[in-house]
Amino acid sequence: MGQNEEHVKLSRKNDSGAKGKMMIRFAKKSDLPQVNAIRRQVHEVHAEGRPDIFRGKFGKKLANLIDDMYEDAYTKIVVADMEGRIGGFAVLEMIEKPKSPYSKARCYLRVTEFGVDESYRRQGIGTALMNFIKQYAAEQDFDTVELDVWEFNEGARQFYESVGFQTYRRYMEYKA
Repeated sequence: MGQNEEHVKLSRKNDSGAKGKMMIRFAKKSDLPQVNAIRRQVHEVHAEGRPDIFRGKFGKKLANLIDDMYEDAYTKIVVADMEGRIGGFAVLEMIEKPKSPYSKARCYLRVTEFGVDESYRRQGIGTALMNFIKQYAAEQDFDTVELDVWEFNEGARQFYESVGFQTYRRYMEYKA
């Protein structure tokens, strides 16, 4: 978390929505090993795309972070339950930024991690997860849903654009 950012607790009265054999819901502790299997796939994409930044191995410390996220009262993990098998997930974090000399106060939902299992891609899981997230954000009165995506990950960029996300800020680098 950056300076001047605070968490606000997330809550939802109805935690499931179904689409055929798919149920989008908040994760249970028992889902976390399957979520980590997808996180490993996502990490491998990043490690291959930017080996100068990402470690090649999805180690124990990285795997254990999911438990911390699950226990955090201000973070939610959403899963696509495919009749007992987790086909995709998203990690959501609520950010409240107070007004500053530069900006207005904002309350937004940040998607910090997102992935669909390789064996379930192109079956509508990512779109269903995003629809759930957007509905949740509207119900909880968040100003926006935000995420970041690595420039090398063209498939992810195209997906996020296809579900309504627009670029509003860019990070750039100069390699010395």
